[in-house]
Amino acid sequence: MDTGSMHKLSRIVLFICLILPVPSMADNGDGIVLLDIDGAIGPATYDYVRRGLESAREQHAHVVIIRIDTPGGLDTSMRAIIQDIIASPVPVVSFVAPGGSRAASAGTYIMYASHIAAMAPATNLGAATPVQIAGFPGGGDGNNKGKKTDSEGQQEDHMTKKIINDAVAYIRGLAQMRGRNADWAEQAVREGVSLSADEALEKGVIDLMASDISDLLIKLDGRKIYILGQEKQLVTRNVPVERIKPDWRTKLLKVITDPNLAYILMLIGIYGLIYEFANPGMILPGVVGTICLLLALFAFQVLPINFVGLALMLLGIAFMVGEVFVPSFGALGIGGVIAFVIGSIMLLDTDVPGYGISVPLIAVFALASAGFFMFVVGMAIRAQKQPLVSGREELVGGIAEVIDDFDTEGRVRIHSESWRARSHIPLKRGDKVRITGLDGLILIVESIASEQAKEG
Repeated sequence: MDTGSMHKLSRIVLFICLILPVPSMADNGDGIVLLDIDGAIGPATYDYVRRGLESAREQHAHVVIIRIDTPGGLDTSMRAIIQDIIASPVPVVSFVAPGGSRAASAGTYIMYASHIAAMAPATNLGAATPVQIAGFPGGGDGNNKGKKTDSEGQQEDHMTKKIINDAVAYIRGLAQMRGRNADWAEQAVREGVSLSADEALEKGVIDLMASDISDLLIKLDGRKIYILGQEKQLVTRNVPVERIKPDWRTKLLKVITDPNLAYILMLIGIYGLIYEFANPGMILPGVVGTICLLLALFAFQVLPINFVGLALMLLGIAFMVGEVFVPSFGALGIGGVIAFVIGSIMLLDTDVPGYGISVPLIAVFALASAGFFMFVVGMAIRAQKQPLVSGREELVGGIAEVIDDFDTEGRVRIHSESWRARSHIPLKRGDKVRITGLDGLILIVESIASEQAKEG
């Protein structure tokens, strides 16, 4: 083959390479995504995990590793995370780490839902009994404090059985889907038992143990799993790991959905609007109150709110406001404080650790609310009822002195100011007159002497 033919062949090969699609790293996977669940699981955690899984799917990542250290969390957020894990086209590995961490309660369910479950030494999981819902009889810590009637005891037993059975069916289904120990999962729900990492591996609750992320990647490499009905072999050795940290949106959502902060925002919003209505034109209290109330409503939208508790809080505030207007000798105010405190305690319909309102905070705001409505709002309303001490309207009823003689119109002095005045009788210099009205900038006056003569 001559040189010219070689050049032509080279051009053809180069042209084919340029027009044909070249497999990219993204097609075969482009790294490993690392997410962290640290602390109580709530709406912010779900938003963070959901967007992390979406990012992994868009990057065609090999694996998503969720590093877990949690005491549990909200049932709604947990179930939403599990739904996203099950639907994820990217394998999800839950890893309880570092040493001393735990995957309790909701964390155990997430471990069972993941394609691979791993733990570091000196970690534990379990205690998956659902927390009693606060709105039902006997809700709280589960201790039988005080005596209950037969009907109350039966209602509590029925409700507890329904909650426990639902949780058992849920976690057994996850265990069967992933081929893990379903009997121990049921025991973790019914009896609240826990396991160390070594025991969990021995009983088939988890798939492997690893000391850290590097060790985990070595042990994951080459494992075969089923994902969305298809078998897939993991490639994790020497693959770069990208840790996705919570961004400002997740951090803001976590702050706003903190029950104590949401509670404070709601009260500031209500107080601001009430103060604005009591003093129209202040603007700042209305603006701040509206913003705080909207943020609180957003937080309550994603938190398990007890609407009976919210209604009691609003009723208590209404009673305290009523105390300002109605002379009830404290009955409305005291009743309002009681309703406010009870409603605040009932406000969040859960006893999940990290998702309750602090009792000292409730006490502080109950006293502050009573003081706010009985003193601050009361003073504002009483100030509105005081007679005017400035402006044109204050002149009506005042006493003025005639400056110069006049028949129907002339000038008078009041508050060291000279005003044009009109009278239906002649007046002389030095006469005392009472202002009875205004006609634009002209005062309508009447002689005090003529008033006394009429009365005589």
